[in-house]
Order: sequence, then structure tokens, then C-alpha cells
Amino acid sequence: MRPFFIMIFTLVCTSVMGQSAEDSVKQVVNRLFAAMKDADSAGVVSVFADAAVLQSIAKDKVVRDSYQDFGSLIGKLKKGQLEERITISGVHIDGGLASVWTPYRLYFDGKFIHCGANAFQLVRLSGEWKIVHLIDTRRKDCN
Repeated sequence: MRPFFIMIFTLVCTSVMGQSAEDSVKQVVNRLFAAMKDADSAGVVSVFADAAVLQSIAKDKVVRDSYQDFGSLIGKLKKGQLEERITISGVHIDGGLASVWTPYRLYFDGKFIHCGANAFQLVRLSGEWKIVHLIDTRRKDCN
């Protein structure tokens, strides 16, 4: 009976502690988009570091936004009103720095708005991954 409990204990510890750095980085990115879909302002803000920068590339200029303003905007929506469908196509990690690339399509009330790519930079602060930079492109032609 004792070997059975040792095996169960080992499996539980491995599943809880065995999450890879890549998995934990992806989890932060996925939490952002889940919070956006849920119109959860606090959830959006929680994934960003205090000094985070948000930028969008728009016709020959770069537009900057604060993550707090972005979170407030999301909080004004209805749950399910905004959905950004992403594919995580690349994760690179070196120590406490991570980079994530996510092509996306954005929908509002189920209607396609635009597509593009997000580039995230995350840092590990006090044992937790936080987004410090997010920049995206926006276009209508999505092949």
C-alpha cells in the first residue's frame, strides 16, 4: 500500500511543480485574452508589470496606451462582446526574460474587426511572469 501512496504523491508533485517555464509564460498570455473576453478589467491589469508599455502600429505611426486605460476600456464592455482569437506561434525564454508571438483575429459582437500579430515581452518578477511590453499590428487583409 505504501508504494501506491508514494506513486500518487510523486504524480501530484510532478503535475503541480512540473509546469515548464514555457507553459507558465503561455498561461499569462492566455489569462490576458480570457480576461478580455470576460470583460474583466482587474484580470487584464493583473498580468502587466507596473511599468508596462502597450503600443500599436497604425499607418506610419506608433500609438501608445497605458495598461490601466486598456483595462478600464475592457471593463466597460459586456462579457463575450470582445474576442481576440490567438495562436501562440513562438515562445523564447532566457532566464527571466520571455518573448511571445501571437497572430490574432479580433471580433466584436461576433463580427470580424481586424487581424495582425501581437509581440509580448515578459519578465519574471518575484517568481511570477508579467507583461512589460506589448506591441501589435492591425490590418483588414488576413490571408
